[in-house]
Amino acid sequence: MKLMAQTATIVTTFDRLRNGKAVVEGDPKLGLAANFLYTLNGKRPDDVMEKAFDIALTLHADHELNASTFAARVTAATLSDIYSAATSAIGALKGPLHGGANEEVIKMLLEAGSAEKAIEHVKYMLANKIKIPGFGHRVYHTVDPRATHLAALSEEVGRSTGHLDLYLTSKQIEQYIKETKNLNANVDFYSASMYYSLGIPIDLFTPIFAVSRMSGWTAHILEQYTNNRLIRPRADYTGLAVGQAWVDIANR
Repeated sequence: MKLMAQTATIVTTFDRLRNGKAVVEGDPKLGLAANFLYTLNGKRPDDVMEKAFDIALTLHADHELNASTFAARVTAATLSDIYSAATSAIGALKGPLHGGANEEVIKMLLEAGSAEKAIEHVKYMLANKIKIPGFGHRVYHTVDPRATHLAALSEEVGRSTGHLDLYLTSKQIEQYIKETKNLNANVDFYSASMYYSLGIPIDLFTPIFAVSRMSGWTAHILEQYTNNRLIRPRADYTGLAVGQAWVDIANR
């Protein structure tokens, strides 16, 4: 519980301090999602914003043995402390192939400019072999069930905050990629426009992933401690065959 609360506080406090703003103390009457938005922006979110962000945090909370969760369990399996295990998870999440995809999605949406220009922008990216972020998944080969909920939230928050254009641009791109590449949107695709509509800085998208995933990470870590066995995969040597002649360095 301390890790969940402290991670959220670190993220919002960091953003306020780097922008020269006073730190906002959390309100014990607010839940985790509402407190995050309040301590980040300095004003209490309305019901639509709180509900949307709370659902987003819930959808991101856990996702079986993804890279960061596996990293946490490997560290916990050595009987290292819970903070070290969580730090291992954060290090894995930081990589752009894991936690940074929604940052790339919002950059793409902003570059596209509008729903009318979205398809041409995507065609340009595909023609230049630029990966379209937010599509495809290692586990889900149909629709990512989390993306379905986030799409509805993106539209709802967009209408409420005046950023419906981001949702409409996202919808155009999703339909085009599905028709041309048969790829489905994943959890990162619609979370990008929703976070942006909530007034969250782009470079906080991945730290927010850590805020939500902390509950899942710590659950896995505690489970690992409860029924522990060292995680130690084996490796097969597939290099040069045995029997190689050794040559002194001076004669190589």
